[in-house]
Amino acid sequence: MFSPSDYVHIPFDDWVQSFVRGFLVPNFRPFFRAAQEPVHVVLANLDWLLNAVPMLLVTAIFALIAWRVASRGVAIFTILAFFFVDMIGLWSDMMTTLSMIVTSVVFCVIIGVPIGIAAAGSDRFLAIVRPILDVMQTIPSFVYLVPIVMLFGVGMVPGVIATIIFALPPIIRLTDLGIRNVRGDLIEAANSFGCTPSQTLWEVQLPLALRTIMAGLNQTLMLALSMSVIAALIGAGGLGLVVNTGLGRLDVGTATAGGVGIVLLAIVLDRITQGLGERRKMRQRTSVRSTLTKLFRPMAAGSRRAEPAE
Repeated sequence: MFSPSDYVHIPFDDWVQSFVRGFLVPNFRPFFRAAQEPVHVVLANLDWLLNAVPMLLVTAIFALIAWRVASRGVAIFTILAFFFVDMIGLWSDMMTTLSMIVTSVVFCVIIGVPIGIAAAGSDRFLAIVRPILDVMQTIPSFVYLVPIVMLFGVGMVPGVIATIIFALPPIIRLTDLGIRNVRGDLIEAANSFGCTPSQTLWEVQLPLALRTIMAGLNQTLMLALSMSVIAALIGAGGLGLVVNTGLGRLDVGTATAGGVGIVLLAIVLDRITQGLGERRKMRQRTSVRSTLTKLFRPMAAGSRRAEPAE
């Protein structure tokens, strides 16, 4: 049977290899090395802080946050989960994983939210960004590791950078979706009250889109946790390293303990971020209503002053 490969062969793998090894690595590796520095600073300081603070204090802080933003049941679960992780001897590894996840999510928010806002404001920019996000979400996670190692080396920081790239698309997509789904009549009302585009964005669109943005943050957080195991293959530590060590030694107990630690941490962080989203939902309408009222009051007062006296 006819096959195009019998006549034409495209050396795609050689092209990629030549591009990375022949162009990116010799010309841009110093740039990529310098780009790691902000990630290294945040990660190193956060890892030191979480491991320096006593376990009971960290547990109390997370339980208080869970109680305030979620429920009493989530706070109790947080205490039990953290006590269990400590009693199986994985507290330090969980704090390292938590520092990696928080660092990844912080940089995802810093990068992703502005891109999502720009995509919501421009269909042309969205058309450029969307296929890039499709590629980022469909490429297998292991594929990220090869160029990351070649450009950034191995260790905790390259693992976090791989996690950032892997977990970035959801917050971009849902920021764009949340802003685009804001009701048009509210935007028209803000414009009619004299709001500038930046005021409309910060005072109307972002508060109303915040629940969707928080959903994107939640999904980014979950993807970062799932990537923490794979990032351990290039030198990242934490619970992912515990899982990979157990798999390499066929030690089902160690691998299971590391996996359970990741699951417990994921549940706690998931419930806290979901609780934050629900609280924002309750406040957003009040916030927007008060903003529009404040904008409308000066106009109403001015119109009354303009009325001729009888």
